[in-house]
Amino acid sequence: MPKTFKETSQKPSRPVLLAGLRTDQKQNLEYELTELENLALANNLQPVETFLQSLDRPNPATYFGKGKVDELKMAVETYEADLIVTNDELSPSQIRNLEAETGATVVDRTGLILDIFAERAQTKVAKLQVQLARLQYQLPRLRTSMSVSLDQQTGAGGAGFTSRGSGETKLEQSRRRLTNEMVAIKKELAELQKDASTQAKQRQESELPTVALVGYTNAGKSTLMNQLLARFGQGAGSDQSKQVFEKDMLFATLNTTIRQLTLPDKTQFLLSDTVGFVSKLPHHLVAAFESTLQEAAQADLLLQVVDISDAHYQDMMTTTKETLTRLGITDKPMITIYNKADVAEMAFPLVDGDQSITISARDRTSQDEVLTLIKKTLFADMAEVSLHVPFADSKIVAEILDKHALLAQDFNESGTTIRVSLKPKEIEQYKQYLD
Repeated sequence: MPKTFKETSQKPSRPVLLAGLRTDQKQNLEYELTELENLALANNLQPVETFLQSLDRPNPATYFGKGKVDELKMAVETYEADLIVTNDELSPSQIRNLEAETGATVVDRTGLILDIFAERAQTKVAKLQVQLARLQYQLPRLRTSMSVSLDQQTGAGGAGFTSRGSGETKLEQSRRRLTNEMVAIKKELAELQKDASTQAKQRQESELPTVALVGYTNAGKSTLMNQLLARFGQGAGSDQSKQVFEKDMLFATLNTTIRQLTLPDKTQFLLSDTVGFVSKLPHHLVAAFESTLQEAAQADLLLQVVDISDAHYQDMMTTTKETLTRLGITDKPMITIYNKADVAEMAFPLVDGDQSITISARDRTSQDEVLTLIKKTLFADMAEVSLHVPFADSKIVAEILDKHALLAQDFNESGTTIRVSLKPKEIEQYKQYLD
């Protein structure tokens, strides 16, 4: 029986049939269907049976072969299920024909993911990005009699799918409406992006390095971030609003959160939590969330969080690599964090060189080891130096110690000698005091 997530935002109630097609023997269809089941559960649907078929190529009319279509039709009647979710994105005609043959609403994987994103979007930018992606997906499907709803509200049964005949006589009118709405959304997003660009520029000017959490959805990125924020984020230990939303479900959060961490040795860096990945992430969403995911592109270091307790964790890592490649992120330093070692009953923390570590995100020792690896990578160019600062320039000592931990200190008749670790740029800045 496929693994499922037991915790969802509300009790699943609408029965759904899942169906997948294998056209490549190398395809890991079982994994993809397990993932599809989890996506259905995340959208408050209850999978009752999964259908698999192997064909050399998809049927151009109904995607599945006639025998499998007949099986689906019988299952619709047997389970009284009015919804079929397919593992691949179907053409408008394939959806229309499959609906006619089975008598059920057919939603493909892309439509399912888009609906989940629509339900989870919280910020104005995220809502606009999701709506844009939904409209781009819907535009060529206006002829489909049963389609994914266009609004942000979920439909009957909590699943967000409904029958909406667009009407042939209104087709062009509907296309113009969608096109105009897409233009308006893009314009609004462009204005909001100006503000985001300004904020990004301010962060760059602060010269604080940035670390971005990336990886498969539900791998524990938000959990790790909240644990670090509670210990080293300003006010995050007592103010829940300064933490990120965290729940054991797919796509718990869609917006990117950026927070500053200050470690006991005064080391500072920015930590960002990005939207989780999933295999076959719709290209509409990748395009729509490109600005959000640029936090990863601009980061100095990536932390790939992997759920080591999942049997398909290697497939998830492949998904992460493919998604980053689609975003043009291929040359960033990366530390792989194998999380949930406690669930997998593995020893932790276990450090493997400078690029890999096995942990449990809620374990303090694990967190400390992760921070050690981050510091080794981010601040590898820092060097210990001795500075002799005359008493007349004592404000320089205060300026340096405000940002760096004091390693040693001594006094003589002419001034103060301190030993600290500085960046190359800072060493150049204070070279007149080098001892």
